[in-house]
Amino acid sequence: MEKKIYKIAVIAGDGIGPEVLAEGIKVLNRTAELDGSFAFDFTYFPWGCEYYLKNGEMMPEDGIEQLSHFDAIYLGAGGYPGVPDHISLRGLLIKIRKSFDQYVNLRPVKLLKGAPCPLAGVKREDIDMVFVRENSEGEYAGAGAWLYKDTPREVVIQDSVFSRFGTERIIRYAYDLARKEHRSLTSISKGNALNYSMVFWDEIFKEVGKEYSDVETHSYLVDAASMFMVKDPKRYGIIVCSNLFGDILTDLGAAISGGMGLAAGANLNPERKYPSMFEPIHGSAPDIAGQGKANPLASIWSASQMLDFFGHKDWGKKLIDIIETMMVEKKVLTPDMGGTATTKEVGDEAVRLLEK
Repeated sequence: MEKKIYKIAVIAGDGIGPEVLAEGIKVLNRTAELDGSFAFDFTYFPWGCEYYLKNGEMMPEDGIEQLSHFDAIYLGAGGYPGVPDHISLRGLLIKIRKSFDQYVNLRPVKLLKGAPCPLAGVKREDIDMVFVRENSEGEYAGAGAWLYKDTPREVVIQDSVFSRFGTERIIRYAYDLARKEHRSLTSISKGNALNYSMVFWDEIFKEVGKEYSDVETHSYLVDAASMFMVKDPKRYGIIVCSNLFGDILTDLGAAISGGMGLAAGANLNPERKYPSMFEPIHGSAPDIAGQGKANPLASIWSASQMLDFFGHKDWGKKLIDIIETMMVEKKVLTPDMGGTATTKEVGDEAVRLLEK
């Protein structure tokens, strides 16, 4: 049987990005070697804030065209002192998401074995949810105006964009996932205050739900939803929400399920017309860059998501099992997890456990 070659574009980015992605790539390559039926072909692109400071742009003008020929993108971290965050974010991450119609942001919030949890009286199985975040429009559409700039009459307008097409497809994706996994589905909005966008969202959720009578559903306002994540996280299974609410709540989810060092996310184009993108969610942490202190477990978790996406769910699960083993044993962990190991040593240990 001919070996499948997955072409992966690597944008390591800024700060600790190159360090943590190097360990994820190490694990992916060893996984492919052990399996034997597939392999990875990585191509590296030096885009990010350092590129911006030299060239005035986060990626070249034909960057999207270059990336379009790959099966997936493996992204590190963006952001560095001297480059405004709205430039680094919109010039790379959001540009890729929109250009490749990666309208599903899939973020697992799961308390793994051995992971620290700041909540008292919570069992490991109580925190096991998946966020389906709309990733292409909503509050991050970038629409608006800046009028009378630098005058006393200065006015800014930030528009949210919710199309029927975009809202229905993300909600339908979430319903399909809930049905497939036999889990409840919770919609999070703010319809009592956002009288156009979120009322529209709520109506679409109910409308699509008529086709999924077998799926248990709930609807919460975002403020109540955030409270329940802390006080009663076990009520959640699959969660669907808008771009902004998903962005905020998934970081809260990371805080209650082990910290940002374990936060991974997938930006999916489910139709596979364009490449999807996989990333650890933590920031670039320039204060510890190059010191070997960065935690690569989130990049390994995002590698697991990539394997799942390519249909290698057994290997994807194996990587999660390895992360759990390392956290339970507590022998090879970085300082943020209470250990003394370096970034590279954690990656090496993950490979060693792969080979057992």
